[in-house]
Amino acid sequence: MAQGLVIGRGEEPAILYMDKLNRHGLIAGATGTGKTVTLKVMAEKLSEAGIPVFMADVKGDLASVAEAGERSDKIMERVNKLQIEGFELRSFPVELLDIFGMSGVPVRTTVSDMGPILLSRLLGLNETQEGILNIAFKVADEKQLLIIDLKDLKAILNFVGDNAAELRREYGNISKQSIGAILRGLLVIEEQGGDTFFGEPMFDIKDLLRVDSQGRGIVNVLMASKLFMSPKLYSTFLLWFLSELYEQLPEVGDLEKPKIVFFFDEAHVLFQDIPDVLEEKIELIVRLIRSKGVGIFFITQNPTDLPNVILSQLGNKVQHALRAFTPKEQKTVKAVADTFRQHEGENLEKKLTELKVGEALVSFLDSEGIPGYVQQVMIYPPESKMGILDPLVKEERINHSLLYMKYGEMIDRESSYEQLQRLAEIKAVELEENEELAAREKEKEEQLKQREKERAREESLQKKTKPTNRDTTMDRFTKNLMSQFGREVGRVISRGILGILKK
Repeated sequence: MAQGLVIGRGEEPAILYMDKLNRHGLIAGATGTGKTVTLKVMAEKLSEAGIPVFMADVKGDLASVAEAGERSDKIMERVNKLQIEGFELRSFPVELLDIFGMSGVPVRTTVSDMGPILLSRLLGLNETQEGILNIAFKVADEKQLLIIDLKDLKAILNFVGDNAAELRREYGNISKQSIGAILRGLLVIEEQGGDTFFGEPMFDIKDLLRVDSQGRGIVNVLMASKLFMSPKLYSTFLLWFLSELYEQLPEVGDLEKPKIVFFFDEAHVLFQDIPDVLEEKIELIVRLIRSKGVGIFFITQNPTDLPNVILSQLGNKVQHALRAFTPKEQKTVKAVADTFRQHEGENLEKKLTELKVGEALVSFLDSEGIPGYVQQVMIYPPESKMGILDPLVKEERINHSLLYMKYGEMIDRESSYEQLQRLAEIKAVELEENEELAAREKEKEEQLKQREKERAREESLQKKTKPTNRDTTMDRFTKNLMSQFGREVGRVISRGILGILKK
């Protein structure tokens, strides 16, 4: 017979059957109606049953599951009223995680592992810019360049921009304006802490699937108070966790109990302004991850914040009170009431608005997997501390964590940034050498031209000043003839002059 976890009691116990937890679930209700208590009670019951848990602590009041609760009249009154057997104020095994590495074990991933789809969501890229980002990832794969951190991605994008003319033949137009927009988006992420959560060693998702020495499931708490200040960053990282579980865990079918139960708090931010391609990816993960032995519970104020395709896959539902002060809210209450399997004549709309703090309308899958009739129940009180985790306890949990020894120090190995930088240096040296060679060749040509000019000038001068020795035979004959003729004329003139004198 299937084993179950009792989280509350109405006319009958509210039983979560462990082999049906991979059919997923919903915890909904207005602020202050008791969603946090329900989540903590579920986490405690799962841990006690040896099932690891993952949840994000947005408000800072979930991590206190690491401390034993304090006895009070209010708690003991509820214990007695609900006739809870074996109730014990105690702590549970907790692993504190933080993507900023400030309030828990650092959780890092690489840019490559996050991939272009989630990264585009994180950066808020349009379709054209997402196409450029996909090209950058493709080029990195072809050239075997590792994209580990943000400086690697920036280096790849600059490389794509510098070689756009060559890459355009294969990938189409590559706009430098789009590359510039992506780089500006990366600058924003970097200012939010991207230099901390993108890097190595990358968090191994299988480290979430641990139990302690007593066989209790570890409650993995992502310290998300700061992270939630950037809702898109928050939802992207939780979706990355889910994607990693989906991709890394093997198919196991339906188990007696799940490998892990994942609580997605403030789930409405996941579906705000979401592109169709990402919504399809989420729907696929939710639908198929059940065969990996993973259960998912979405926590939100209003169930209508989730797409119908997601809501239709959530078999276990806990609905706390809703407000109905406006026509829109009244319409929502009616829509929520219609999602439950209810007895004929039951006025769930009225009940939804009249539930007290800690009360809820509950409908879980029965042992046969059929949605049970909705019933109004009082949720059990948590056995761990209500409120904020003591800072000293938090520090002690972090310092004694085996995971902190594994992930505490960041490693910066050679990747795209260094590889492309070295390639640029090699090209710069080659360019300088080519320029020097070209300069020397040009200098040689100039020197050769100068020598030719000087030789031509010398020959021209020699032609003008040097007498020629190459007289022809006619020239020599003429010169001899004129020489003899000159001598005869001279003698005749001389004799004539002397004859006159003698007279």
